[in-house]
Amino acid sequence: MKLDRNNILTTISILLIFLFAWYGSHHFTPYAMRIWENTAIFLMLAASYNLINGVTGQFSLEPNGFVAIGAYVAAILTLTPAQKEAMFIIEPMVPWLAHIHMSFLPSLIIAGIITAIVGFLLGFPVFRVRGDYLAIVTLGFGLTIRVISNNTITITNGALGLKGIASYTNIWWCLGWAVLSMIVIMRIVDSAFGRAMKAIRDDEDAAIAMGINTLWIKQAAFVTAAFFEGVGGGLLAHLITTISPTMFTFFLTFQLLIIIVVGGLGSMTGTVIATILVIWGSELLRAVEQPMDIFGVHIPGIPGMRMVIFSIILIVIMIFAREGIMGQKEFSWDWLFSKLKRKGNNA
Repeated sequence: MKLDRNNILTTISILLIFLFAWYGSHHFTPYAMRIWENTAIFLMLAASYNLINGVTGQFSLEPNGFVAIGAYVAAILTLTPAQKEAMFIIEPMVPWLAHIHMSFLPSLIIAGIITAIVGFLLGFPVFRVRGDYLAIVTLGFGLTIRVISNNTITITNGALGLKGIASYTNIWWCLGWAVLSMIVIMRIVDSAFGRAMKAIRDDEDAAIAMGINTLWIKQAAFVTAAFFEGVGGGLLAHLITTISPTMFTFFLTFQLLIIIVVGGLGSMTGTVIATILVIWGSELLRAVEQPMDIFGVHIPGIPGMRMVIFSIILIVIMIFAREGIMGQKEFSWDWLFSKLKRKGNNA
């Protein structure tokens, strides 16, 4: 009975989220909707990143590389042959890609699958090391992908990038994939695989002694994260409608790292909260860069001031919540009802 109640409440919550999206699409400004679309995409990316970094405890710095692969694959597949012919002015595109043209959904799925395959192959060498060494290796992977995208002119168009990408991404695509990724990741976390991932995070040597095949468990987390990061890259490409190697720098990984640390490593609830705070907070703070009058004192706009304030806020959060907003805790309906029941008894 309890499971039925929880499933019903979760389903109602998801429907309310989509109802909010429908309301926003009819009443919010295009600017506000663009921020919500970014929020949904970054939620999927951050949740995927938290699966490998927070739940499995592997300090990886690869997301910008996986997002870049997904973005390029999805964009290349949706561009028409005529667009590719007109765009590749330095060297023509390789023939086996020049004539391919697919619709949006298959392109996203293929982008995710190809990124997952790359993640699977990458996992064998990178998981031979741990800790800071793992971070260095995966950081190098992201830098390598950027160099490759700059130099494979017949595939990626080099530094010129890809332009004129169809604007397929909207709130429904973003929200749909975000909800799907959260459901899949939470299912994994609550399964036997998830418990094995947490065991590796807490003490990998003890997990090995207990008979857990740590390599394959880490591979499962890595491949799952890679798939959704590849899809997220495809969504970003069709939201911005233009991509180039300069978009996929370490700053993208750093943003996701901020989100999962602020929310709490290993907490998907914290990831949701932190994604909204970080994406919306960074946008709302743009107001401090505009000229303003405070108590009769004119303050000129200072470019970059929002990032200074944003950094101070992050420092304060880390001082007073060292494990993040949620730590490793998760929201549950049972927890909510127990709090309400306790409050009712006290009243």
